Amino acid sequence: MSDTPKFEVIDRRKFKAEEEEHESQKAVHEAEAAKAELEPEPEKSSGGPRLVVNEAKAEPVPVEAHQPVAGADEEAGAELPPLPTAEESREQKMAYEASAQRLEELVRAQNPAVGAQPPISFEHLVQQFYVSAMIQMGAGAQEGQRPRVDILGARTTIDLMGVLAEKTRGNLTESEDRALQTVLFEVRMAFMELTSMINLQAMQPPQPPPPGKR
Repeated sequence: MSDTPKFEVIDRRKFKAEEEEHESQKAVHEAEAAKAELEPEPEKSSGGPRLVVNEAKAEPVPVEAHQPVAGADEEAGAELPPLPTAEESREQKMAYEASAQRLEELVRAQNPAVGAQPPISFEHLVQQFYVSAMIQMGAGAQEGQRPRVDILGARTTIDLMGVLAEKTRGNLTESEDRALQTVLFEVRMAFMELTSMINLQAMQPPQPPPPGKR
């Protein structure tokens, strides 16, 4: 038996490679664990509360209590023409009066017996409303002709007179207010009488045809 000792050669490169691989895997696991701690947990399907880490919250924008709706005034203003300036209104009024004067001179030249037209007053406006309402309720029809009644148009005209009375309250003279209130009372009475007649006719049964006609 030989006394020569036996030596075993160990490749340290293999152990070193395994050690480096172990260290690398350990570093990867530590990095993933750190990332998992920083990231928020996924939202569960149960719909419960969720904790959000370092998530920026949007601050609510204060809204005034009486803040108008955006675009409402623009839409309302778009339906109306632009307001004329004071200079434009003055020039237009002068041109209108000159045109009306030329028309009056032309009419008087063809009809010398026609005198100058009186200036338009508030009583003329009231009279115009009165005539329109009465014609719409069938007045002014020629004899033998069936009157044409526009009951809805008459109601509109009478309501316009009511608006005029409301908007001019306190700004009329005594004679102007008396004329308006008197005419308004008359047309309202005529309207009620006419609608009563319409209701009575609607309630009457249809008349049978005359004998001998089918």
